[in-house]
Amino acid sequence: MTTVPVAADSLYGVTNLPYGVFSVGESAPRVGTRLGDTVVDLAVLLGDDVFARPSLNDFMAQGYDRWVAVRREITERVAGEIPDEAVHALDDVTMHLPVEVADYVDFYASEHHAANLGRLFRPDNPEPLMPNWKHLPVGYHGRAGSIVVSGTDIVRPCGQRKGKDDAVPVFGPSVRLDIEAELGFLVGTGTAMGDTVPVAEADRAIFGVVLFNDWSARDIQAWEYVPLGPNLGKSFASTISPWVVPLLALEPARVPTPVQDPRPLPYLAMESPWGLDVDLSVRWNGCEVSRPPYREMYWSPAQMLAHVTVNGAPSRTGDVFASGTISGPDRDTRGAFIELTWGGAEPVSVGGEQRTFLEDGDEVTITASAPGAGGARLGFGEATGRILPATGGD
Repeated sequence: MTTVPVAADSLYGVTNLPYGVFSVGESAPRVGTRLGDTVVDLAVLLGDDVFARPSLNDFMAQGYDRWVAVRREITERVAGEIPDEAVHALDDVTMHLPVEVADYVDFYASEHHAANLGRLFRPDNPEPLMPNWKHLPVGYHGRAGSIVVSGTDIVRPCGQRKGKDDAVPVFGPSVRLDIEAELGFLVGTGTAMGDTVPVAEADRAIFGVVLFNDWSARDIQAWEYVPLGPNLGKSFASTISPWVVPLLALEPARVPTPVQDPRPLPYLAMESPWGLDVDLSVRWNGCEVSRPPYREMYWSPAQMLAHVTVNGAPSRTGDVFASGTISGPDRDTRGAFIELTWGGAEPVSVGGEQRTFLEDGDEVTITASAPGAGGARLGFGEATGRILPATGGD
């Protein structure tokens, strides 16, 4: 038996206890939690076979009451001695995609981000937001199979693009490859076709939160998105962190959203719409270039989930809905490089070089922390990806 030491300032103390899927050597992937700099095997700790499986889906499907009970049991068990065979050093494990992703929807919930893109794309329009933006959470349906775990290399996508100087469309590798720093929310329990998730019940449906990078080929996106929206400019890859912070752990991080005016329609209306006080950091080749604040997001996660189901679309265990780019009011809080460099017109310094969009070999890492119980701070791990050259383009 052993006791796991945890530093007082650790982002992974007993107030966090995120879930992830790990393996050691050639062993099969299984569910664990992070405590300090160790990974605790939950199948061994709790003696429950649901944690000996290669994803969190079966556990998430057991529902809210089970999530509460398991979190309480883990907290009690790790406070004492733990079986030696349950404890693994963080450096000795390989982390895997934590869930089998069912469906994926990405929203556009930051007013600062939406307004900045409106000013970039429609400079002659005095109103940067589209008329629908403050009436509903705008989003698009993405490709679930292209969601990958942190550390997976990202191949530069190819596609059609048409620049201002191109007489006709051309095909080739994207030359305006970008990031979007976001949070992703995992649906734990789904709904049947025809049912909905009211805003008041979202807490019981959302299992946890991950970091999310919605890689974006802006040149491909710009040519394709009218009139039906993003497709190939988005569907090639999205990166998530391997650790899922339970929504239960984030109760102390809840904050009011910005004032929602006009008042949303009844299915979206909340007496106290809540966001999360999560501070993100974006590092480009090791240089911090932005600190996006999630607390600035206009639409609540509860409203996003209510909207995605209000038409009766089914939801499933393992669904992911992402927030859209997180941006604040200042330049150094913008969560996408198209904003940060104002469409490429205002480069930023990265390691002494003036840069606009991503080049082959670039690496981007997103990290974050939030307030937890008892004055602690909670970590989300990281979402990291490195850009590889395109494999096509002729």
